[in-house]
Amino acid sequence: MGSPTESPDSLPTPATPAGRDGLDAILARPGRAVIALDFDGTLAPIVPDPDQARAHPDAVPALAALAPKVASVAVITGRPAGVAVRKGGFADVPGLEHLVVLGHYGAERWDAVSGTVTAPAPHPGVAAVRAELPGVLDRVGAWQGTWIEEKGRAVAVHTRRASDPQAAFEALREPLTDLATRHGLIVEPGRMVLELRPPGMDKGVALLEYAREIGAESVLYAGDDLGDLPAFAAVDKLRSDGVPGLLVCSGSSEVAELADRSDTVVDGPGGVVRLLAALAAQLG
Repeated sequence: MGSPTESPDSLPTPATPAGRDGLDAILARPGRAVIALDFDGTLAPIVPDPDQARAHPDAVPALAALAPKVASVAVITGRPAGVAVRKGGFADVPGLEHLVVLGHYGAERWDAVSGTVTAPAPHPGVAAVRAELPGVLDRVGAWQGTWIEEKGRAVAVHTRRASDPQAAFEALREPLTDLATRHGLIVEPGRMVLELRPPGMDKGVALLEYAREIGAESVLYAGDDLGDLPAFAAVDKLRSDGVPGLLVCSGSSEVAELADRSDTVVDGPGGVVRLLAALAAQLG
């Protein structure tokens, strides 16, 4: 991990040689670069109720300034694609024609050009888990302060509003893992959240497939949580294949592992937006 050197109008200087190579490649050939971004905690501040999340107020202007100058901007999120589009305010924005939203870790896709979402049939295990989840929470005694988020192709239990968020998180981890396993799902832990979803869905798979589809010659990925580690690994894979990459952590003391793996750390969604705006300005 490195602390970036930046001013409000300048790009951070990556702390690693690989990160500097990634940034140099993006600046040299922006038309072949993919800018990939997580949503919650990266473009949108984390809030106690995930339904109230909204993109940082400067996110859309920064993305609209940057998107026409690169091959593509991809928002990769565990949320349904349509939900991320609404909460991000991405629809019908001039300049965002090069934007895609890969929702449910790539299982759904929204393209700004068409304004439509494409997706396969949902995994049957999600409906079974959804039906049993209240009983599991009741047996564990973890209802107080927990929040069940319906995500269509997944379901998540948040503990951030519990009286002891970490204790509730740890108490739920094993029973939710058992529940998920019985129905062919996995549990993805995050920042005071446990998400039950089908296997084979992660941000790394989504990023690799999209980068290869676009023919990316460089890639930037920005995230904030444990669910972003597969995308970081995907950038490492692309680097090993000769595609330079830049890893950005939307800073959080809750997920030190992500910060340690990044090339540069910025100050949450505000820092991410400033980086995007500075990149757009640098590209002219």
